[in-house]
Amino acid sequence: MRKKFLLIITFLCIISCATKKEIVYFQDSEELNLKVINQTFEPVIETYDILHIMISSIDDEVVKPFRRSIQNENNFSNSNPGLQGYLVNTKGNIKFPILGTFSVAGKTRGQVEEDLKARLSEYITDVVVDVRIMNFKVTVLGEVNNPGVFTISDERVTLPEAIGLAGDFSKDGMRENVTIIREENGIRRVAKIDFTKTDLFSSPFYFLKQNDIVYVEPSNKGVKKSGFIPDIPALLSLFTIILSTVIIITN
Repeated sequence: MRKKFLLIITFLCIISCATKKEIVYFQDSEELNLKVINQTFEPVIETYDILHIMISSIDDEVVKPFRRSIQNENNFSNSNPGLQGYLVNTKGNIKFPILGTFSVAGKTRGQVEEDLKARLSEYITDVVVDVRIMNFKVTVLGEVNNPGVFTISDERVTLPEAIGLAGDFSKDGMRENVTIIREENGIRRVAKIDFTKTDLFSSPFYFLKQNDIVYVEPSNKGVKKSGFIPDIPALLSLFTIILSTVIIITN
């Protein structure tokens, strides 16, 4: 009789616990060893982006006409960045002092810097141009320990890094089915990423873009714990403890 009880306890413990396959990241990580990295990433400017553009020269007086009077070049991340930055309008353009309106959407920061430098060189011989995307942020939601909106100062963040910023998966997060929602050129794209596989390192969603949304679904256990479905593993664990106590008392 006692052996039957012990077998039942063992079985209940097994079915009430998560498996290694559900928890461990990058389970085929040996495939990454010595693999050449071909991916590069530079953000592309999109409509509604806010750009910080700093113009400088040895002679500060010659660049003053090309600076917005409300632009504070020492701090471009205040509570209302739109007042300091250049908003990319629906046509993909910005309005720049003296130079007027010109297109920036679809270009990288480097391309915009070169374009501006070429235009400004007609007026300033030693001009230096620096362009930053002020509103580069990603949103991480769902079963992570610290969900929220994260501003990325260096404009480069990978999907694993974003999960790290959000405090990693919670114990109820589903690693095999992470959703990324992205808007590109007026089209919304949705991708599913499996963190237990290394395929994500070659995914076009490995590097996140500005305004990407990352959502971590709850596991079956997490759904049950939410109250909509009884938490069977928790009930089984409780039953196991009670059964073990009974065995000890009766012996």
